[in-house]
Amino acid sequence: MSRAEYVQPIASGVVAAITGFASSFALVIAGLVAVGASDTEAASGLLALCLVTGILPIVLSWRYRMPLAFAWSTPGAAVLVAAGATTGEYSAAVGAFLVCGALLLLTGLWPWLARMMTSIPKSIASAMLAGILFPICLAPVTAAVELPFLALPAILVWLVLQRFAPRWSVPAAVVATAVAIVISAGGDWLDGGAAAPVLAFAAPTLDPAAIIGLGIPLYIVTMAGQNVPGFAVLSTFGYTNPPARVMLSSTGIGTLVGAPFGGFTVNLAAITAAMMAGPDSHPDRAKRWIAAVAGGVTYLVLGLGAGVATALVSASPPILITSVAGLALLGALVSAVSSALEEPRLRIVAIATFLVVASGIVLQGIGSAFWGLVVGGVLMLVLHRREPASKS
Repeated sequence: MSRAEYVQPIASGVVAAITGFASSFALVIAGLVAVGASDTEAASGLLALCLVTGILPIVLSWRYRMPLAFAWSTPGAAVLVAAGATTGEYSAAVGAFLVCGALLLLTGLWPWLARMMTSIPKSIASAMLAGILFPICLAPVTAAVELPFLALPAILVWLVLQRFAPRWSVPAAVVATAVAIVISAGGDWLDGGAAAPVLAFAAPTLDPAAIIGLGIPLYIVTMAGQNVPGFAVLSTFGYTNPPARVMLSSTGIGTLVGAPFGGFTVNLAAITAAMMAGPDSHPDRAKRWIAAVAGGVTYLVLGLGAGVATALVSASPPILITSVAGLALLGALVSAVSSALEEPRLRIVAIATFLVVASGIVLQGIGSAFWGLVVGGVLMLVLHRREPASKS
């Protein structure tokens, strides 16, 4: 393979990593802060995620000669934002991260658990995700009213690029938001955090309410919203025999390693994986693994900017950060709603699950994501338990 042939996959990997980072780093920081992290701990979490999502694709893609791309869980970051009302103790959140990592590892090692996860009706899992994303996707509307001079430029940039260059619409909106923050904050915006991030260890505590209200929903949305689509992307582009158990186990190990430093969840990439595994990466399928390696290296470099990114987010009004996150998650919300309502007979179950999760209720210290799953499961049993018998 000539030197020129390396350019295309390397460029695809770099672009994919920058797109993934720019599209969701603000949501990651906002989610960690919501569950009690300090600015230093939030920067540590972003750095830990960059390190793990950089190392895994470099090692596994080189080993298996496949574009095995990894990322942090963007839906999982939305779960953190939603859990902020119930999980204000950061050590309890770290304990929930560890439980999520252990479940991901068990899913890779224990096929029964993987089958059980994939047996959860798609309508319920997607409705739960939609309910988590819905309040965040409302934020651009609220921000446009409350902070029009800061929010509207980013929204307009996003809108224009959605028309002409959709892939760059969210990163460009993030840049527009960053410029607005820097202008409004003046020269003191870096005072909120260290420019050079460090890994800050946080001792975990195992709080049952945090595990149920944060750890389990984090695991479910990561499996349903990231890992399952990640495998589908590989299959779509002709990679029919990826090392599934190794990949899932690696996400669990990566999460367990990163969790004490704030790395809440690592999973298979989906959208950015499509950029690396598709023909735009390289015409020859056997050479696209180079894109995933290049993407991993790029994540390692981007991690060095975690401190600056955290300081930027800290200098911003919270609604403005949630606004740009809402723009980034609109596509995910559309997909989740479409999947939730895809099967007509389960639409009542899906809507009920969505409404409970979107309500933000808190019962017994446990947030709405868990209760939405409970309500969806009960309605499924009551309304559809006897259907198979009646059809036979």
